[in-house]
Amino acid sequence: MGLFDIFKKREKGKVEIFSRKPVGKFKVKEVFEIFEREVVVGEVVEGVIYPGYKIKGERAALIREIQKERRGIDFALEYDLVALVLEGKLSPKAGEILEVYQS
Repeated sequence: MGLFDIFKKREKGKVEIFSRKPVGKFKVKEVFEIFEREVVVGEVVEGVIYPGYKIKGERAALIREIQKERRGIDFALEYDLVALVLEGKLSPKAGEILEVYQS
């Protein structure tokens, strides 16, 4: 198997989790869609979340951007109420706790 075979097997839009241990948890309060991007609003329950990390429920999605009070921020700490702009469809329910993994 060569280097290019790895890229051929990936499905477009599918996000894979490579790290084994979650680095944080996120509790969902609300989910909506803006410009065909899913936005998940909620609270960081545990750990620190950065853009580029992956979030996992039943499926996984890439965290494209983190916003707090309508401004983009570089990271979110425990107990922060933030909005995560996702790349991919996760479709979580309100009250669900999602795991966050490093990329």
